[in-house]
Amino acid sequence: MGYKSDIEIAQACTPLHITEVADKIGIDHAYLEQYGNYKAKVDYRMLKDLKDRPDGKLILVTAITPTPAGEGKTTTSVGLTDGLRKIGKNAVVALREPSLGPVFGIKGGAAGGGYAQVIPMEDINLHFTGDFHAIGAANNLLAAMLDNHIQQGNALGIDPKQITWKRAVDMNDRQLRNIVDGLGGKMQGVPREDGFEITVASEIMAILCLARDIPDLKERLGNIVVGYNYQGDPVTARDLKAQGAMAALLKDALKPNLVQTLEGTPAFIHGGPFANIAHGCNSVTATRMAMKLGDYAVTEAGFAADLGAEKFFDIKCRMAGLTPSAVVLVATVRALKYHGGVPKDELNNENLEALEKGIPNLLQHMDNIKNVFGLPCVVAVNAFPTDTQAELELLQAKCADLGVNAVLSEVWAKGGEGGTALAEEVVRLCEQPNQFAQSYPLDLPLQEKLDLICRRIYHADGVELTPAAKKQAARLTELGYGGLPVCMAKTQYSFSDDPKLLGAPEGFTVTVRNLKVSAGAGFIVALTGEIMTMPGLPKVPAAERIDVDEDGKISGLF
Repeated sequence: MGYKSDIEIAQACTPLHITEVADKIGIDHAYLEQYGNYKAKVDYRMLKDLKDRPDGKLILVTAITPTPAGEGKTTTSVGLTDGLRKIGKNAVVALREPSLGPVFGIKGGAAGGGYAQVIPMEDINLHFTGDFHAIGAANNLLAAMLDNHIQQGNALGIDPKQITWKRAVDMNDRQLRNIVDGLGGKMQGVPREDGFEITVASEIMAILCLARDIPDLKERLGNIVVGYNYQGDPVTARDLKAQGAMAALLKDALKPNLVQTLEGTPAFIHGGPFANIAHGCNSVTATRMAMKLGDYAVTEAGFAADLGAEKFFDIKCRMAGLTPSAVVLVATVRALKYHGGVPKDELNNENLEALEKGIPNLLQHMDNIKNVFGLPCVVAVNAFPTDTQAELELLQAKCADLGVNAVLSEVWAKGGEGGTALAEEVVRLCEQPNQFAQSYPLDLPLQEKLDLICRRIYHADGVELTPAAKKQAARLTELGYGGLPVCMAKTQYSFSDDPKLLGAPEGFTVTVRNLKVSAGAGFIVALTGEIMTMPGLPKVPAAERIDVDEDGKISGLF
């Protein structure tokens, strides 16, 4: 049998009608809003009717520090959920929606892979149900109302040099990072420096993922700080009277999307903030639905455990009152050899020495999960045909030294059947008591919270704030925002803020160059190193391989 691409595997599947998927977990059709035969939105008001139903166990899937070799978090999340259902458990998966930026950039699609995918993968990877378009529209409506207010006399005294709100587009487009707009004369706007963020970095994406309902959404939208007036006081979306119209654009996007895996397992896919520049988790509403409708709810957090998992525990779980039962830490032998210094084109060769040098990256993430956050953990070794028995045994032995099982996951090649061993271990861990805790208390001063994250999670020597960041920390504290949690914007490629420091580096400090408040989302964003909120396309974008034939059949998404 010849090799099949992800999209060919997905297109060969015969999906269930979305009403059948809903029936599997008891969703009343009154709450179902169908988008064709294979997608639907589920009204969040269903949660009120389910409030007395006990919550299922919450399982987080996270990973080692990403490498060009690939790790497979979404693939593992999907395959684990299929595996749980294979062993007779009522399991539901809750994932993030992919951004068009990575789809057309380096990564390609993000709907899982091989025989562990969510479908319809073309829809999920492209426009899906329009959530991201709605978020971009709401973001840009606020930007338009802000600049219009200045043009029409600026009654609020907004200082154009202190505007913090940017426009958004869901595309990797470095050309838009720094622009000057409002040119062309008196009636064409007020000239000023401006810029775009990718939609997934917009505060509105974070708000959508944390809001409970429309009143909560409107309250959060109103709290957005768009800039400062000439006296240095914050100006909000509420001051611009924008929150009602923004909420109107987002009313349908607020409802989680229901789809299915290749094996017909129910899957909620909703929201998609990046974990290197935002909090990196799917919506609280989708997670709550998965927990109410399944005995086991599997969810993932973006990038490695130092980013997505830390924010899942310290921001999402804290805000939503969630207590996870177990964590799955995804690793590959190939990626660990890369951390051990092996170039990408030599990763297929057995190299126990490099593997041993790379394993500390995995062990540091594992240690954080167990000893900082107090949760039981299993390592899912995402299997590749080139992995040797000696490499797998070395990896399992190193994990066992820390009291953690490393289980082979073959979900890419075998679907749910390849995830049953992992599922059995997850069920075992879910029955263990845990001492779940956050990595820092909220009532500490802002710089101390930053320092604790850097020391406890990144294993840095501490944090350094630039003079500008120190002033921002003082001002944000003075304005009453000092008690908020922190959302670190940091490279995903290293524990440090230097993407070149692989493995488990030591003897470094993290530099925070900018602090800004996301008052609607309810956290302070700390920008470190060279991190940017608008990515660029690579030399050969994935978009060059994507096509559609005369019958509308898409190819090249993966």
